[in-house]
Amino acid sequence: MAQLVTMGAMMMCTFGVAPSTLMVTPENMVNAGNKPAATIMDNIPMKNIMPFGMCSSPSNPTVASATSAALGVLTPMPCIPVTSAPWMPPSPKVMIKNKPALLSTAKLMCNWGGSISITMAGQMTVQS
Repeated sequence: MAQLVTMGAMMMCTFGVAPSTLMVTPENMVNAGNKPAATIMDNIPMKNIMPFGMCSSPSNPTVASATSAALGVLTPMPCIPVTSAPWMPPSPKVMIKNKPALLSTAKLMCNWGGSISITMAGQMTVQS
């Protein structure tokens, strides 16, 4: 059974080298485990999704440029996530302010080819 994701949840990107923390702003006005609960629309880079250290995706323009300058040797560069779609799949049962809740089984695609997943939901008591 999936857990409801809250502020402080830990995430990892397949092309990142470090975990990141989900930031949930309080506009949803719903808490789970005394923390703001997330929806599938909490997918905005640098507001909700923080960097994952260094990025090694060859689709990332900064990585491609640095790799080219290094004569083809893969050269990771700072990770600045770029996401344009919401987290998928949405919760089939739980809605927060008319948006599906974010569950620990959801994934978020980065435009540079990485897949962002939840590694720790931020709370352990509320399940869906």
